[in-house]
Amino acid sequence: MSDTPLDLGPQARTVARLAERVTDEQLADATPCPDHAVRTLLGHLTGLAAAFRDAARKDLGATTDTSPDSAVPDVGPGWREELPKVLGELADAWRDPAAWTGTTRAGGVDLPGEVAGAVAVDELVIHGWDLARATGQDYTPDPAALRMSYDFLAAAAEDPGRGGIFGPVVPVPPDAPLLDRAVGLSGRDPSWTRPA
Repeated sequence: MSDTPLDLGPQARTVARLAERVTDEQLADATPCPDHAVRTLLGHLTGLAAAFRDAARKDLGATTDTSPDSAVPDVGPGWREELPKVLGELADAWRDPAAWTGTTRAGGVDLPGEVAGAVAVDELVIHGWDLARATGQDYTPDPAALRMSYDFLAAAAEDPGRGGIFGPVVPVPPDAPLLDRAVGLSGRDPSWTRPA
């Protein structure tokens, strides 16, 4: 483990546990992502886990070449088995030190391995928060994953070419919890609650 910047396993398991507790009645509910209901957020998590698993393996193809904006994903009938499986494969793939080196691709964009790893971590942390908020669950992300996500988002916030992958930064007090600050940097309002 010392040869890789981070073990994605604890955060992947956290997301899998959140998903396991989602009820069928919650699938149509709103999430903090304006373009996603719970069901499409779960579909997005399934697709991004597969894409970043393959990016870690440098197994480039359909999963790594497809832009996340190309379609609004939905969950399939077997999502309750598929999502935890692919999250586990994602974590296993990033345990290989080679995943963090060289160049790979995700979302149709070529990236250094270390950047792709940071993006994968950020996706798990922030979408874990999205899912927890949307379904009324407590959420404690893996502390090391949260730190990596925050550092990644803080650097992205300073980038004038930030582009459309994040919404505008939501101001959060500097003494707020690290998770709230990361959520704000991702373009979400940390005070978001489920519609009544």
